[in-house]
Amino acid sequence: MNAVGQLRNLLALALGLLTGASVLANPFPLVADHHAATLVTSPADHEVAAIAAADLADDITRITGVRPDITATPFQQGGPLVLIGTLGRHPLIDALVATGALDVGNLAGAWERFVIATLDAPYPGVPSALVIVGSDRRGTAYGVYEVSQQIGVSPWHWWADVTPEPRAELILPTGLRRFGPPSVKYRGIFLNDEDWGLQPWAAQTFEPEHGDIGPKTYAKVFALLLRLKANTLWPAMHACTRPFNAEPRHAQLADAYGIVMGSSHAEPLLRNNVGEWTAPPEAYNYVTNREGVRAYWAERVRTNGRYENLYTIGMRGIHDSAIQGTTSDTQRITVLEQVFADQRALLAPAAPQVFCAYKEVLDLYRQGLRVPDDVTIVWPDDNFGYVRNFAAPAERSRPGSFGVYYHISYLGRPLAYLWLNTTPPALIWAEMKKAHAHGADRVWIVNVGDLKPAELGTEFFLRLAWDIDTWGPDAQPAFLRDWAARDFGPDHAEGIADLMARYYQLNFQRRPEHLQWWLPKEEPRASDLTAAEIDARLAAFAVLRADARRIAARLPASRQDAFTQLVAYPVHGSALANLRYFAGEEGDVATAQAADADLRELSRHFNEESAGGKWRGFMRLEPADDDWKSMRIASWIPRTFPPKPVVTAPAWIRRWSAADFSIKQNRPSVAWTHVPGLGRSGRAMTILPFDAATPVPLATGPYLGYVFDLAAPTACQLQLDVLPTHPLIPGRGLRVAIAVDDAPPQELVIAVADGSPAWALGVLDNRLRTNIALPVLPAGSHCLKLFMVDAGVVLDTLTLTPLASD
Repeated sequence: MNAVGQLRNLLALALGLLTGASVLANPFPLVADHHAATLVTSPADHEVAAIAAADLADDITRITGVRPDITATPFQQGGPLVLIGTLGRHPLIDALVATGALDVGNLAGAWERFVIATLDAPYPGVPSALVIVGSDRRGTAYGVYEVSQQIGVSPWHWWADVTPEPRAELILPTGLRRFGPPSVKYRGIFLNDEDWGLQPWAAQTFEPEHGDIGPKTYAKVFALLLRLKANTLWPAMHACTRPFNAEPRHAQLADAYGIVMGSSHAEPLLRNNVGEWTAPPEAYNYVTNREGVRAYWAERVRTNGRYENLYTIGMRGIHDSAIQGTTSDTQRITVLEQVFADQRALLAPAAPQVFCAYKEVLDLYRQGLRVPDDVTIVWPDDNFGYVRNFAAPAERSRPGSFGVYYHISYLGRPLAYLWLNTTPPALIWAEMKKAHAHGADRVWIVNVGDLKPAELGTEFFLRLAWDIDTWGPDAQPAFLRDWAARDFGPDHAEGIADLMARYYQLNFQRRPEHLQWWLPKEEPRASDLTAAEIDARLAAFAVLRADARRIAARLPASRQDAFTQLVAYPVHGSALANLRYFAGEEGDVATAQAADADLRELSRHFNEESAGGKWRGFMRLEPADDDWKSMRIASWIPRTFPPKPVVTAPAWIRRWSAADFSIKQNRPSVAWTHVPGLGRSGRAMTILPFDAATPVPLATGPYLGYVFDLAAPTACQLQLDVLPTHPLIPGRGLRVAIAVDDAPPQELVIAVADGSPAWALGVLDNRLRTNIALPVLPAGSHCLKLFMVDAGVVLDTLTLTPLASD
């Protein structure tokens, strides 16, 4: 009997067994009285359903010590059941739907939706059932892993050794819950710059038999993606790693897990040029070798076309460089449009395609490069967390829509950041929410580097992509509390969330990989911080370390490895890096060298002792070696600098964080809004909604007011710090308007050329600073007002001082 006949017979059997099931009145006993409910899959279902069911069985065992049976339909009667399956592929579930016992709503044919429901007495001898049903293969898997999270298993149980709390029983709430569809259709990560962590760890520690990032590692990555409700991977592609498709098992494994495979902005049609282009580099030229390059792409489409892929189209250089063989932007546009046509001719008409407008390619798009309407245009950030481009209203009707390629790890100029995860969730929320509001809802990919220690940023990015409406301006504190409660217990949630909020704020002011105030090939120079600012920074880090130690001392032994990896190592590591640098700058060589020794010991402990040496070889300090020196911080050595010039302090100073306003005047549906954790101050303000129109006239728009007093008539200077975001309309600059008291608002344009030295300084400091001379004001009380002109501007701090006279 063929599979269709078997499925038909099973469905008939299931219909005969039904007893008039109803929604369960009592909680569902997943594990009770040392007995686990039986997990029931279907032989007709997708492979990932069986993989997820086996993982759920492992998770239940991990918590209770009781291992559930897994069986395919039909099943032995008796005891509660967990039915796991995809709609249309699991006869028992389909029978429940057919008789009306299970209301799946509009699940049929939907993208990545799932329902979790409890039923009372669905079959003779079966007192209750938990049903996990997906609209498609990933919907089913997401439903299973959602239950795993409900019972206390973190998505990071393997990748960060988060140990669940042991429990004797697992009782699930009754009812029916619906999940999905996702806010963003394709959601995933890019494993990149893996030379110093993921690749050597995989090759030497995790799967030495493969000697590289291989099937064992990718299986763990795929499982993590499903637990995080992601669906797409751009695989590792540096020269140290064999190309993903050089091992045929990789694509087969991705398909088994239901993962959509893509490739980065420089790798058209799933081709890893670094490892797969074997002809001379100069032959990777579409002007002189069109047929050779096209045949190279066609081969990959033939070998991998049967899988679910997200094809990158277009062409750059072999690695992260511009296209070869062209001499002008006009020619580059002509060649790229021909590339589009030739590549699309190789693909099935319905094959999803993306065009990533990364680096120089974005300029070509802005000059008129025509991208086919059904291709998703993926905007890049500037590699430092600020989205570079946004779709204009006229563009948003494109069938292919838009996406974003984002970074929380980067190897490149002006300085790389490859060591610690220091991009605040508040910034991720603000930038990605803004991009989504301007139509970027089809593809979100985040560059996570080695994945560890980028766990928090990775999870928040993907949770935002799954359900963006869950997260409002308070996303960072809400996420940190939720994550800490799940992974370390509710008793420790507030303390750990507060600790990490302060960690993000301090490191946003200057990332630990950017603790030098000169760029490669420049002469070393001292930092821009005053002695008082250095003292305050180091004191804040010292408090942070003390708080981390205090929390660690209260955690059980079972949570220490996770705390080390997710909290303690980043906190202590960044603090020691700052102590090392600034003690050295101030001439305290002994303290600096002691901090350096402590930092190296901290990394040795992470590699050799955390989780019993599981992560041996993973954690390397930045810079890990002398490669890519033109874009990485210099190796630390004690340095002495000339004394900093003495700066005369102003007679008085008034400084506000943007959220410390005296007056806030909003308008219907448009408001200056505080985003906790955003900005160097952690108290930045921005306009919501992110697509709000410019008020006309400006004086009718929302404004923030800051009251101050003058003892005598004074000419003042306003120092305004904003985040180095990119304007919603390219080339227009960031616009606000300023007024004092009842004077009409005057527009201020903060314009910094993308990629310029001023931009480099801005992204390293995470601020753009502008000084504005105010007119002479009389003695008395005044109100400084900042009016909205454009959405997308983020006000961080305002500083008012008397204007120095010549």
